[in-house]
Amino acid sequence: MTRILGVLAGLGILLLAGLGLQDSRAGWAEGHADIGFWWAVITVLLAISGLGAIIGTWIHTRSPKD
Repeated sequence: MTRILGVLAGLGILLLAGLGLQDSRAGWAEGHADIGFWWAVITVLLAISGLGAIIGTWIHTRSPKD
């Protein structure tokens, strides 16, 4: 159950990263380089966090090997 919740949390964060990427692309397309750049920074940070949550959950919920 813990693994499922951790992976779902990571996927939720990755979903937020995807939304941030859309905002970044819209900012660049409309000629607002500052908005595009900062949303890109936020997207990268969210993507790192989401992947960290998924990988960390996977590592820390493994059953111990004898």
